[in-house]
Amino acid sequence: MSAPGDPTFDDLVGLWQEGLARLRELDPSDREVCERVVEDLLSGLRRRLGGLFTGAELARLYLDEGTDWCFQVAVRAAPDTPAAWDMTTVASAAFARYAREAVDYSTGRRLVDE
Repeated sequence: MSAPGDPTFDDLVGLWQEGLARLRELDPSDREVCERVVEDLLSGLRRRLGGLFTGAELARLYLDEGTDWCFQVAVRAAPDTPAAWDMTTVASAAFARYAREAVDYSTGRRLVDE
């Protein structure tokens, strides 16, 4: 249950999209490794949320579990590439990409039944 003042999906998706922008700006050698880490993180998100999910469920996962598990995945996947351990880049990029699969997501915003 959200507490008053908790970030919402709409708040978090902007943060996550900034991670995608940072990923695109990386040096090509770091970006290649970071992309592999993002793919591993996407697999972890699929295991945690399964098939159909909403943006609110993804936001809740982010708020409840944080990104400590993402850091562990990144260090395991890229032990020699510290750039791949930057959660503001790789974890945010993974959450941004996974958000696109939410049942209520369309072109960067949630779809809401009126």
